[in-house]
Amino acid sequence: MYIGSANNDWKSLTQVKELGIYFAGCPQIAKTVEVYFQNLWTLSTLNSTTYTRVAWDKQWQTSRKVPCWSHFLHPKERCRSPLPLSINVPYVDGYPSLANPELLDVLIETPGIKRPTKEHYLSYLSFAPPELSFDKFQADEQGWVDTIKSVNTGGMVRINTMDWLGQSQYAPQTVFWPSLSSAISEVIFSKNATVRLLVAYWTHFIPNTENYLKSLLYSNILCASSKYNHCGGKVEIRYYVVPGYNSTGPAIAKGAATGNRYPDFTRVNHGKYAVSDTRANIGTSNLIWDYFYTTAGVSFGTYDPSIVSQLQDVFDADWDSPYTVPVKPLEASM
Repeated sequence: MYIGSANNDWKSLTQVKELGIYFAGCPQIAKTVEVYFQNLWTLSTLNSTTYTRVAWDKQWQTSRKVPCWSHFLHPKERCRSPLPLSINVPYVDGYPSLANPELLDVLIETPGIKRPTKEHYLSYLSFAPPELSFDKFQADEQGWVDTIKSVNTGGMVRINTMDWLGQSQYAPQTVFWPSLSSAISEVIFSKNATVRLLVAYWTHFIPNTENYLKSLLYSNILCASSKYNHCGGKVEIRYYVVPGYNSTGPAIAKGAATGNRYPDFTRVNHGKYAVSDTRANIGTSNLIWDYFYTTAGVSFGTYDPSIVSQLQDVFDADWDSPYTVPVKPLEASM
């Protein structure tokens, strides 16, 4: 079984930088992901008009189309869910964060870069959107947030993504989404942690991404803004630029050669993962609101130190490579 960023096309495997994790002989993990797949398969057979409602999402201040069994609806207004039973959720204003999400105690043997391991370490799976969660598995957003917050005091969090945006991208009503930015700022302040964020710069780079990245860098100024602050953390952000990204697209347009050497939607760092000094999270979603609340996605996370160290090494190799460009911070007000 594979969980990761790669799409099932030849471009992903030849012209795009991907990252994922491959499992062999892990029936507990495979069966859990199979349940999620079957949930998606079931959804594809339902009449969307019959099985959806419009509800007010107080957490994100927007009206959203949700399944008719969503906990945004009053229990008397809900339909019977066609999916496996999950935790009993009352009528709420937002998606609850689970205090004790399901953890998997599985034996994972990894060759490792530094050392092989064959020990038991807790792992987890998280899923998006939250309405497809089952049993006591956490929503995908919580998996990412908890990974950031798992950093030790004075430790480091490394985050890699293709797209980053502190809002929605496709929703009819724009939704402000500070979940990951807030988690980063919190560990900078309270744990004196260093957070390194690597974002892809490519042909389809979202223009207002840089504004959100600069606002996140402003946490460094706020951290040092008062003599009463006991704040020693910082955030560092770089773009990862794959050579040839600006030569992608059709080879011929209107009968003339364009000079493009690569297919469109290639020459990009497409991986999505986060790793602290104790925990790793490998996912499928870009770090944008829509990917956690309106589209399907799954992450695998683990406390296995061998996987943690390998992911740290992968990130550090990219961070220290000649393909990164620092994001310039906002200037402090005088």
